[in-house]
Amino acid sequence: MKKRIFALVSALVFAIIGIGAIATIAYTYHTTGIASAAISTSETRLVQQRLKSWGYYTGSVDGIYGSLTRSAVRKFQQTNGLQVDGIVGPQTAAAIGFSIKSDSATTSNNDLYLLAKCVYAEARGESYVGQVAVAAVILNRVESEKFPNTIAGVIYQPYAFTAVSDGQINLEPDQTAYNAARDALNGWDPTYGSLYYYNPATATSSWIWSRKTVVTIGKHVFAI
Repeated sequence: MKKRIFALVSALVFAIIGIGAIATIAYTYHTTGIASAAISTSETRLVQQRLKSWGYYTGSVDGIYGSLTRSAVRKFQQTNGLQVDGIVGPQTAAAIGFSIKSDSATTSNNDLYLLAKCVYAEARGESYVGQVAVAAVILNRVESEKFPNTIAGVIYQPYAFTAVSDGQINLEPDQTAYNAARDALNGWDPTYGSLYYYNPATATSSWIWSRKTVVTIGKHVFAI
């Protein structure tokens, strides 16, 4: 009798957990509008090549998921009865001719969300290119041996970002921040490999001025 009761309780617990997980996924999609991971640079090139051959895309096959690519994806989705969101999720990818694994999508969505939050908190007043640039610096740090090797590790490294220190990281990102984060994840780096950025009008660290300037975008100087 005890074994039967334990089995029933266990089943109920797992059912509740499962419902909670489904609710979480549904809530994430509803609030962020993100249904899948940002696709890789090689996948972006594949999308561009195929959409170009079908007459949807007129830009360069460069692996950058910019506005032209997103617009072409939307046209393709509209023509083929898919959800028109400009995102290459599992259904759109399948229609184009390749597949995205759902487990990698979930992991990348977490990274995309956090990256978008940092972009919004640090650069929401900057141009679109300036927002992509901030995201690119974070990703460049992930690739560098000088910094943590995850997006979360880089963003939450002590004293690395003002927005984390003053709590603005907790603001909800807008769609522009999501788009900028996604474009950076897909390979667009307007900073040409920069590892640092700062606003000359507000920077208080004398050390940051010693870094070699690569490019200035809006109010931010990007450096190595």
